Amino acid sequence: MAVHIPFISRLHFCEYFALVLSFALVALESLISVITLALPTPIISFCYRITRRLFNQLSSPTARRNRERKKGVWSAIANASDFTELCELYGYYVEEHIVQTKDGYLLGLHRLAWRRGEEGVKVNTANVKTGIRKKVVYLHHGLMMNSEVWVCLSERDRCLPFALVERGYDVWLGNNRGNKYSKKCVHAAPTSTAFWNFSMDQFAFHDIPDSIEYILSTTHQPSLSYIGFSQGTAQAFATLSIHPNLNDKIDVFIALAPAMSPKGLTSAVVDALVKASPDVLFLAFGRRAILGSATMWQSILYPPIFVRLIDSSLRFLFGWTGRNITPDQKLAAYPHLYSFTSTKSVVHWFQIIRNGVFQMYDDEAPNPIVSNRSKYYKVAKFPTKNIRTPIVLVYGGSDSLVDIKVMLAELPRHTIAKEIAHYEHLDFLWASSIDELVFPHVFDALDEYADPGRDLESRKETHFKTPVRHLARLPDSGALPGPRDGDDAGDESSSAPTCF
Repeated sequence: MAVHIPFISRLHFCEYFALVLSFALVALESLISVITLALPTPIISFCYRITRRLFNQLSSPTARRNRERKKGVWSAIANASDFTELCELYGYYVEEHIVQTKDGYLLGLHRLAWRRGEEGVKVNTANVKTGIRKKVVYLHHGLMMNSEVWVCLSERDRCLPFALVERGYDVWLGNNRGNKYSKKCVHAAPTSTAFWNFSMDQFAFHDIPDSIEYILSTTHQPSLSYIGFSQGTAQAFATLSIHPNLNDKIDVFIALAPAMSPKGLTSAVVDALVKASPDVLFLAFGRRAILGSATMWQSILYPPIFVRLIDSSLRFLFGWTGRNITPDQKLAAYPHLYSFTSTKSVVHWFQIIRNGVFQMYDDEAPNPIVSNRSKYYKVAKFPTKNIRTPIVLVYGGSDSLVDIKVMLAELPRHTIAKEIAHYEHLDFLWASSIDELVFPHVFDALDEYADPGRDLESRKETHFKTPVRHLARLPDSGALPGPRDGDDAGDESSSAPTCF
């Protein structure tokens, strides 16, 4: 029988290990934050030049020539400062809107309602006799992202918002509180802890429904179609489950790389750490924005090195190879990958992973003294089986964050699931074959359930009569899709040094 030592026995050995490691992470993050604030611009430029010189020396001459030849393809996208500038590169006009949530956060919305050359046309105005009417589609990003991830494509034909605009839709893109376009609140400043005191609960109770209410009011439409990526799907699952009336305002919900209750991280050490105590993230990153120093690395590292750093991190945490995304696309998109969010929202995800339940945030930390805590305390689940909106899941066969069997068990029976073999998580944003393998599923769902010629109830009735289907889309050869004509597979991903 183990000897009970007062105070020391209060925590398990793994929790002490997590505690010590968290203090080390706190020190590292604090040091990086200080360096970020202290580094003058000349030093940052010097670091950038050093990393560029080092990378070019270690790269083969062929890789350097290919990179310089294709620089015009990705550099303009990588260096674009915001959503509007990204769209202007392809000739699209953008409207920017601000919606205030019921709890006081100001969220940025972006609108793409006009084909190129159509900018002077009035779309979805109050007067039905003027202008034209268009069906509304709403897109929402994933965790630690913003709306830019949808439009930082190196080819216009692979950009879903542009494709939807060309098909005649009024396209809106949302942003979560705290990110680049939503970093303001009427009650608290972003420098305060109170501003960052939010999790997915607030996204579900306020951000999504308030954004949709604003869009429908502005466009004078009775309903819209929702397309989410990753956490953007989880937010829709949550908000539709707790807002019954919202189900009547969304004619179809298309979930790309859907997220609900992931198994965990590929890295056994990190996975065990966060499952043992999700709150360890508060010790590591504080109670404000998580990974605040991420922007520093992008400014001081040569882009190909920055890409290698991101690829290595994604492989370590999630086991993703990134083989379906071309090197040029990574160089273009990775600078737009990260945006601020709260540490609490990431803690919320690790609570979900730890318990294996798509639940609301657990404000009451587990008490190690009470072994049968579940007998007296239960965290509320999001009642996802109550969703009445038609749901179409499109997931990747190689996506470690999707457990499709668990997900289907927690969703209503009218859910339709479609698999794309060999696709990983980020492939649903930037894969070279996204227009061939993903877009058809999106367009088919919109054509079937968002047809303006049929009323919403009749469209839903048709959907509910359809049993759960689990469709697999496999390439004919069973092999990974290769690069397109003109893409250079032997770029920095294959010939650059393997140390990054």
